[in-house]
Amino acid sequence: MRKPELRRTSDGTRITITGADPLGTGTQGEVWKAADGGKPVAVKLYHRHTATPEQKAALERLVAKGPPAPCFLWPTAMVEDAPSKTYGYIMDIREPSFRALTDFMARRIRPSPSMRALLTAGMKLAGGFLRLHSRGLCYRDVSDANVFFDPKTGDVCICDNDNVDVDGAETGGVLGTPRFMAPEVVRREAAPSANTDRYSLAALLFFFLYGGHPLDGRREANIRCLDVPALDRLYGFEPLYIWDPDDDSNRPVRGIHDNPIAFRPLYPRTLTDLFQRSFTEGLHYPPKRVRESEWRKAFAGVIDSIWLCGCGAENFAELHDLKIAEPASGKHCWSCRKLLTLPPRIELDDGIVLLNRATRLFGYHVGSTGDDDTPIAEVVSHPRKPNLFGLRNLGSEKWTLTRQDGKVDDVPPGRTAPILDGNRIHFGQRTGEVRA
Repeated sequence: MRKPELRRTSDGTRITITGADPLGTGTQGEVWKAADGGKPVAVKLYHRHTATPEQKAALERLVAKGPPAPCFLWPTAMVEDAPSKTYGYIMDIREPSFRALTDFMARRIRPSPSMRALLTAGMKLAGGFLRLHSRGLCYRDVSDANVFFDPKTGDVCICDNDNVDVDGAETGGVLGTPRFMAPEVVRREAAPSANTDRYSLAALLFFFLYGGHPLDGRREANIRCLDVPALDRLYGFEPLYIWDPDDDSNRPVRGIHDNPIAFRPLYPRTLTDLFQRSFTEGLHYPPKRVRESEWRKAFAGVIDSIWLCGCGAENFAELHDLKIAEPASGKHCWSCRKLLTLPPRIELDDGIVLLNRATRLFGYHVGSTGDDDTPIAEVVSHPRKPNLFGLRNLGSEKWTLTRQDGKVDDVPPGRTAPILDGNRIHFGQRTGEVRA
């Protein structure tokens, strides 16, 4: 196989191919491992028949704009291969810790990621697409094939960004991936846009939280051959949410759709209500679709509601039920069925965070406008008394701790505030009160 002879379009700099064979080959082109000034990069080189002037112009616009957020594996420069009379683009190499969502759905990731990691991935996906859409762009092909995530942390990496175009542009490019396309795109009544991206995002979020498709119920189970007309009918012309409150004709079928049936009782109403809106009102009326900022806020709240059982299973509290002075548990673990013991929690303005062993606080919890990916606090146990817990300051500014007895102490970076009932911690812009 002939190796491409690549040069950067802007200045003629040579880009050296470092792999013997392509990393991958698709309908549009090939992806090669390369070096750009000594830095390892990847290069996507288009086949001649897909290297259209329109695609090149779209890529040049993306290079000029730059990535909307770090989670996008964005085109950074254009290259050309003179002998084959085609072009391509340079992008960073995806870190090996990121795994495809398709691998997760096929249960090829072991150990299985925690619910905290999955919810974090959902929150970061919503944040990434919020940044993309705020630039007047749309992704066009939101699906499990184009998203990678770190199973340990929930960090995400959004790939194949050469699909991105101006919001609503009718360029004749990719329409999306079957089962993730909005119904109006399936019916060819609309071009991909931010609104159709929102439908696809909701379907993707449902897919990896519930392990199934939001429209796959009895209707899908009764189809003997899922050919193109059948798919168009299910996802375009006659779509119906499996838990539509007004029509139960498409409920999930036991033995076929067991994942959604099993996962539905686990999640709090914060999420289930948004999914219902996405696939009832939003299914037929695009302006009613859940916006990325709503998803991001909801996922952040659900992460804060994680309630660890002694067996290690992650449960969820309904946070609005915890605002009463002495909330009763009355909740059993979904895994071991034992009665859950309510953990300590911290009340921050209108938000509540359960303080489990793995809990961290971020800038958005305390009113900071800084980097939301960097924790500013974490729950730690006492080095000599493992049953005593505190909140360690991971930030760069000191906190002020007011104890229940009125004593005031500073908590500089690296030090810990004890998690005791009635303790108040002033983080700078917000004050949190511990309830235990």
